[in-house]
This record gives sequence, C-alpha cells and structure tokens, in this order.
Amino acid sequence: MAKRAGSADLPLHSGHVPKWLADRMTRLGGVVSEAIVHRYGRDELLRRLAHPFWFQSFGAAMGMDWHSSGITTSVIGALKRGLTPLSKELGIHVCGGRGKHSRQTPHELVAIGERVGFDGAALANASRLVAKVDSAAIQDGFDLYLHGFIVTDDGKWAVVQQGMNDTSRVARRYHWLSEDLKSFVDEPHTAIDGKGQGTIVNLTDRRAAASRKAQIEILDSLGPDGIARKFLALEEREAAPAASPQPLLPHLVMPEHHDVRAKDVVLRRLHGTLAAAADRGPEDFPDLLMTPGVGPRTVQALAMVAEVVHGTPCRFSDPARFSFAHGGKDRHPYPVPVRVYDETIRVLKSAVLKAKLGQQEELFALKRLDDQARALERHATGPDVEDHIRQETAKSHAYGGRSIFGDEPPPETV
Repeated sequence: MAKRAGSADLPLHSGHVPKWLADRMTRLGGVVSEAIVHRYGRDELLRRLAHPFWFQSFGAAMGMDWHSSGITTSVIGALKRGLTPLSKELGIHVCGGRGKHSRQTPHELVAIGERVGFDGAALANASRLVAKVDSAAIQDGFDLYLHGFIVTDDGKWAVVQQGMNDTSRVARRYHWLSEDLKSFVDEPHTAIDGKGQGTIVNLTDRRAAASRKAQIEILDSLGPDGIARKFLALEEREAAPAASPQPLLPHLVMPEHHDVRAKDVVLRRLHGTLAAAADRGPEDFPDLLMTPGVGPRTVQALAMVAEVVHGTPCRFSDPARFSFAHGGKDRHPYPVPVRVYDETIRVLKSAVLKAKLGQQEELFALKRLDDQARALERHATGPDVEDHIRQETAKSHAYGGRSIFGDEPPPETV
C-alpha cells in the first residue's frame, strides 16, 4: 500500500554541479542518511524523502541552489552515489535518476530483488504505475524527466519524480510513499507542490471514480473511433462548469528570485540556531573546538544539519534557512564554505561511526543542539537576514569559500 506524499513547484535552472561540490554532497547525503537510519530507522528516512519541504531543506543544506529544480536531480544523484556502497549495511537502495537512468529503474529493482529477496517484478510494476499516474492520470502540463525510486530490503519504498513545463519554465516534483497507499488511482499522493496552472485533469481525485469507471465502459462499447466522434461533438457544446477545488496535499512553491531574502526565512528559527550553536557548542563539543580548523562556524553548520536529522515536518516550512549551513554553489546566500563543509562531514562521520560501536555521546550532542535551538528561538535575538549574509560573505575567504565562479578572494584592505 502507498500514497502520494506531496509536491513542489520549482523554477527551472540550467547549469551543473561542479565535482568539488558533488563529491561533498555524496558524502554529506550518505552520512545524514546513516544518522537518520541509526536514530529513527529506515522507514523514517523514506518518510523524510517523501516530504517535499524536508527534501528541499536537505538539498539546501547540501549547498545546492536553495529554490531551484536542480535540487531534485542533485540530491537523488548524491544519495545514489552515497548510499550504494552502504546498501548492504543499511538495506536501502536508490534506483533511477534523470533521463535514461529513470528508464533503468525497473531493471534495477528486479536485479536488487533477486539479490536481497523482495519481489522486484512487483516493485518494477509499481515504478511504472507511479510514473503513469503523474504523467497521464494527472494532466497538469508537466512532462516527467526524472524518476527516483528508493526501496528498502523489506520492500517499502518512496518515489521522488519531477516533470517540467517548458512554457512556464517551472518544474514540478511529485512525492510518493509506500505507506498507507490503498490505490494507485484513488488519491494516491502524499503531496504535489506547485503554482496553479489553470484547469487540469486529475483522474486520481476520489470524486473522479465514476469517471474512471465510465471511461472503461465507453471504451468497451464505442471503441476508439466512436470515442473520437463523440469527442468532436462535445467540443461544439458549451463547456461544463469547473469542478470544485480538490483537497490540498503538502505543496511547496519556491520563488523565482535567486537571492535569499528576509521573507524566505523564519528569522526566529535562524536566531535560535545561531544562539544554540554559541551556547551548546562549547559545552557539547569542548574537544572538537580545540581541533585546528573547527570553531563556532562549524558548530552553526552542525546545528542546522542536526535539525535536518531530528526536526519535525513543521520545522521545514522555510527551506531557504538551511542554505545558511553551507551556502550555495551560485553564491546565494553566500559561497560554499568548503572548510566548514568538510568539518561538518568529518564530525558527522565520527559521530555515526562511534554510535555503531555503542558510543552515542556525539550523536546525542547533535540532538541537544537541535533541542536547544527550539528552546532558544522564542527569545533569541541576532542579526537580520541581510546582515547575516553580509557578515558571512565578508568571512568567506577565511572559510575556503568557493562557488561556480571560483575561489573567493581575500577581502580588500584599505
């Protein structure tokens, strides 16, 4: 059983992910997934991936463009590269991808099923059905070009797929979860995100059950030619009144502007994270802070990554905030602080490795950072969004700042 979990509308962006960032995204995506599975289990990782707001926040924390369609491709790619070597240990497999890789999904599922013991053919059929629903049963003007299928050893799965509308230059991401899905054609989604595109055809709406049944009956009685003649006759009649709006699923709509603006961030949450890093950092990471290259800025990044690991769904309503962990490849909100990024990965890897050996303290420290951020945000103060971005940009060279435009130069001296 499964259901559609949500959707997102994202501006289409061209460009590529440079290797220096793609490699780091692979490592960070893998270790964050490990931490979630270790603390909450595989099913919870699937639930997170099926939530459009969490998925966007996850990609923003990885240093991708916080609002763009490229997050979908890059996150799925990073998880496939990062989790494949861990698939035997974690029991999680990432299939599909963009373009030709999406068409290989059924073959990958059959091969994995033969190896681990689930019904790969049945899951391959589910993969095809999910793609068909979002391309045929939902006719909203978006043509699918990406299909990611994440499956566990016990046959549970999540799907993240994306389509584009060339006219509006917008992409739409669809999320599915194989939990409580009773039908592929009767309100199966957990969410669909995007701007209104006018009247659409949605045959998965529960109110369309009679229509689905009638279509089968008409096909049997009239045949394709008879249907074509009826359709031509109907075009001459006055259009019927539009149906009432369908029930809403979690729906994320990202703005077109590339820069991070104050309205994109819940400021009290940002202040809570910064205050927690300053308050809990010295207490929870005294040994870490003595390590060369690790300081308050790394603890700030860790506090935001800790929220990605431990946060509840309502915490991800402002994905732009998570771009403050590791910046963005296009310098928005500021260049990627490579040294901070590398230390974040190192600390998380150390915490996960020790947790596997029964030493939970470092993972618990990250959880305390997240708890403290929530407690402090009610009264914490700090810089506004624009000031914070200016301060980080000014320090970018010291943090190893890098973007698609190259390394950040040192600040000019007067």
